[in-house]
Formats: sequence, C-alpha cells, structure tokens
Amino acid sequence: MTFLAIDVGNTRLKWALFDHARPGASILAQGAEFLDHIDRLAEGPWAQLPAPSCMLGCVVASDAVKHRVESQMEVWDISPQWVVASPSEAGLSNGYDHPARLGPDRWVAMIGAWHRMLAQSGAPRPTVVAMVGTAVTVEAIDATGKFLGGFILPGHGIMLRALESGTAGLHVPTGEVRPFPTNTSDALTSGGTYAIAGAMERMVQHVRLHCGTEPWCVMAGGAGWKMAPSLSVHFDLIDSLVFDGLLQIAVSRGLGAAA
Repeated sequence: MTFLAIDVGNTRLKWALFDHARPGASILAQGAEFLDHIDRLAEGPWAQLPAPSCMLGCVVASDAVKHRVESQMEVWDISPQWVVASPSEAGLSNGYDHPARLGPDRWVAMIGAWHRMLAQSGAPRPTVVAMVGTAVTVEAIDATGKFLGGFILPGHGIMLRALESGTAGLHVPTGEVRPFPTNTSDALTSGGTYAIAGAMERMVQHVRLHCGTEPWCVMAGGAGWKMAPSLSVHFDLIDSLVFDGLLQIAVSRGLGAAA
C-alpha cells in the first residue's frame, strides 16, 4: 500500500508519498508547489505516481483551495480525508477553548512533535513546538500530553510588509541580524527576528514555571533554519513534524489497515 500525506499551508502545498501509513515509513516521492500552481499537480509531479491506497492531509488555506487540491486527486480511487482538530487524538489532548477551532496544522504538528519527544526521551516531558512560516505559532504541551495553549504572531515577511506599508521611507530589507544594528535594513531584519525569538523563549519560560522542569523544544517551518542562530534556547530543527503527525494519525485511525 502507499499513503499520500498533504500539508496545505498559507503559501505552499507540501506532499509526500510513503510506502506505508505508519511512523517510520519510507518516502517514495515528495514535493512542494506554491498555491498558485496546484492545478498542475495531476499532469505534473503526480502524473507518474502509483495510485495511493489512502490519503490524509491538513489544510489552513480556504475551502476553495482545498477543493482545487481534491480535484487533482480525482484520477485516483481514494477518498480525500482532512484533519480537523478534536478533543483528543493519537495520544494528545486538546486544551483549546473550542478544540475544533484550533488550526489543523498546529494540531498535527503537535502530535508529530509529541511522538518524536517520546521516541527520543523515552519518557514523557513538557514540549514547546514552534512553527515558523508565513505565520508563527508557538505551542506548549505538558508532560501528560495536554496542549496547554499557544501563541500566534506574524511571520517575518508579514511584519516587514506591514512596516513598509504603514511607515514612510521603510522598505522590505535585505539586511542581516545583528545585536546592535547600525543601519535601517539591519534594524528591520533584526527586529523581526528577535520578536519571533522572544515569543519562542517566553513560551519556554512559561512552560518551565508551569511544569517545573525543562521542556524539549522543537522548531519546524520553512523559515526555521533562519531562526536557530538567534535563539538563546536550543530548539531541535525537525521540518517533518506535520508529516510525522499525519503518519501517527493515520495509524490511530486505522487507515493503513483499511487500505
């Protein structure tokens, strides 16, 4: 059997075809497309793929984008399935006031991170999960596997575009991150980077105080590698958290057995 995992973000669609619907499965093929280009998937990257036995994905883009993705899968005899956050799934419980309103990408990434932590640590421990992309999310999970809550803030690009549109004379920079910027370009780049770093480090402080122990910290997202040098707290960089989570959910739902 083969399993197709899809992560539709605000900017790009990422996909991976696995040889099984279980953690540790081998990737047979993978790719990414900007949302403007997803209508070419069926005749492009997906044209030579073996038909998946099952599919599971998460989508934060609009329903119209989701329907466009589904139309690209019509050549295969599979029923598209999309994750919606629930009160509990795959070993994680959801502390959101309205669980279904939690972004599915956040929920899936946390499930992936939780199981990564268990595999690495051998015993449950608090976890902080940061996703650094178009938007930034920073999540807290306690040692019982309960999602405590999280931050949402603009990604670096959104911050810079907001400054450019709302402030005379400022333009999206190509500067560097410096401790003491001495030009406007470096000041803008450094300000956005340290704003995100500050949110991540503050969540680590909250978890330390709440749980009384040091959390495992993990970061994913297309811009994660840019953040690592500017953090005073170590975050493991694991970019596959959403796919990890989708594989865990597939097992908990019995998708592989059903296929």
